[in-house]
Amino acid sequence: MIIGIVCYPTFGGSGVLATELGIELSKKGYEIHFITYNQPVKLELYSNKVHFHEVDVPNYPLFHYPPYELALSSRLVEMVKKYKIDILHVHYAIPHAYAALMAKQMLKESNINIPVVTTLHGTDITLVGSNPSYKTAVEFSINNSDYVTAVSKSLKSDTLSLFNINKSIEVIPNFVNLDKYHRKTANNNLLNKNNKIITHVSNFRKVKRILDVLEIFNGIQRQIPSKLLMIGDGPEKNKAEKKAKKLGIKDKVIFFGKSNETNKILSFTDLFLLPSEIESFGLSALEAMAANVPVISSNTGGIPEVNIDNFSGLLSDIGDIDKMINDSVMILSDDNIMNKFKVNARKRAENFDIHKIVPQYEKVYKSLS
Repeated sequence: MIIGIVCYPTFGGSGVLATELGIELSKKGYEIHFITYNQPVKLELYSNKVHFHEVDVPNYPLFHYPPYELALSSRLVEMVKKYKIDILHVHYAIPHAYAALMAKQMLKESNINIPVVTTLHGTDITLVGSNPSYKTAVEFSINNSDYVTAVSKSLKSDTLSLFNINKSIEVIPNFVNLDKYHRKTANNNLLNKNNKIITHVSNFRKVKRILDVLEIFNGIQRQIPSKLLMIGDGPEKNKAEKKAKKLGIKDKVIFFGKSNETNKILSFTDLFLLPSEIESFGLSALEAMAANVPVISSNTGGIPEVNIDNFSGLLSDIGDIDKMINDSVMILSDDNIMNKFKVNARKRAENFDIHKIVPQYEKVYKSLS
């Protein structure tokens, strides 16, 4: 089977998932074609089963914004015809499913009826849900897809409550490749054995509550020698750097920026912080758990479906910084408790092993072929 994958080629969860999915499918013998405006950040074109096709978006003075949907739909038509692609799997309702459905209509003129699988990841629903100007386009994209999946029960529920959906939605959760995560000991002088290592990974958007991360860490480091590793970049980074300076913890916080070595950093992490106010799944938490790292998180959206309270970590209400500090200190101050949480975190992550989840997508593809 030849599969076309459309995604954002970024460090975001949807891009990572789509890339890992394509790579895993190629290992199982499928021919994969990624179609997007840049090569996905975690995609290595090491296999003759994996291909990347760039979507060129021309700038025209007539358009205030570059017409990406038009360029993408045209490129999809071209690639489907050229490589005889059997199915399109698009990640995000808009713009990707919208563009894919336009391509589907154009291909019908050539007597090609290509199925479109749409995976909802969250931002296309939770943020668009508060913007009525996109509502009709989202409903059209979901209702006219041949198959629709969502990464969590919470996201499925949000989708059905925010939009008029007459299409069945199957929950297929995000996954993690457990083979990439192994425990190690930090050998850097800055990260010596006397410090507990606290880590946060995100795109530093406001909904991630980056300033809460620093407040929580500040409370932790007052009681336990520790360092905070901040992985990622985004609009809140400057505020976070100023906050660290204001709190007097600048020398204990390391901003790594975007990284392709998150799994290596998590391998010597002791605790992961995710105090977000919106998370449709919480892929970064799952990645931490795969590395035997307990998670201190909020209880919003799909996070409780991943991080089980008092098992793989501890949950708190959004903004309850004091509880998150107390929970963190409780885990970090007792080796027996921490080791129990670490074992349980990995055990919980095994439920989302890539080898268990990818066959669910294969089943979807085969049902449409």
